[in-house]
Amino acid sequence: MVKIGEQIPDMEFEVYHKNKIEKVKFSDYKGKWMVLVFYPADFTFICPTELVEVAHLEDEFKKEGAQVISFSTDTAFVHKAWHDNSPTIKEVNYPMGADPTGAICKEFGTYIEEEGLSLRGSFVIDPEGKLKAYEIHDNSIGRNAKELLRKVQAAKFVAENKGQVCPASWAKGSKTLKPGVDLIGKI
Repeated sequence: MVKIGEQIPDMEFEVYHKNKIEKVKFSDYKGKWMVLVFYPADFTFICPTELVEVAHLEDEFKKEGAQVISFSTDTAFVHKAWHDNSPTIKEVNYPMGADPTGAICKEFGTYIEEEGLSLRGSFVIDPEGKLKAYEIHDNSIGRNAKELLRKVQAAKFVAENKGQVCPASWAKGSKTLKPGVDLIGKI
């Protein structure tokens, strides 16, 4: 499993995007922040609520230079069928990655061997392809897209402002800290 600070492997996969199915690689997105959103399966209950919430913030992710890609172990053809038949999923305009063998899920530690499905996992990858943040949790718990966007903004801020760190609940435009300069008692 890829760890924080490590380079992600340059894997090839199919995506359903803009009414097309095409093959891409992670390196195709080099120079951009990537936000990978793993979910269990298409045609489910919680998944569309998460994917559409991310879709509603897609312009905000783009403003940060981030490309969102969702992943499940479904094929790109199943993604297309879901997109064609679900009014909610029709709102998703970012690439929907297909991982039918579970290889990508395994690399990111989200694969459930007994089920052939993915856990819910969110990963923030910097423009050089290094993992900066992630969360993985039980499939019965939906995520918060605003928090995922905040993590991208914090990771980007720290990358662009050497020597500064983001404290708890930091939001874009809020005060940051300089280790060794700011004292904990002053926070």
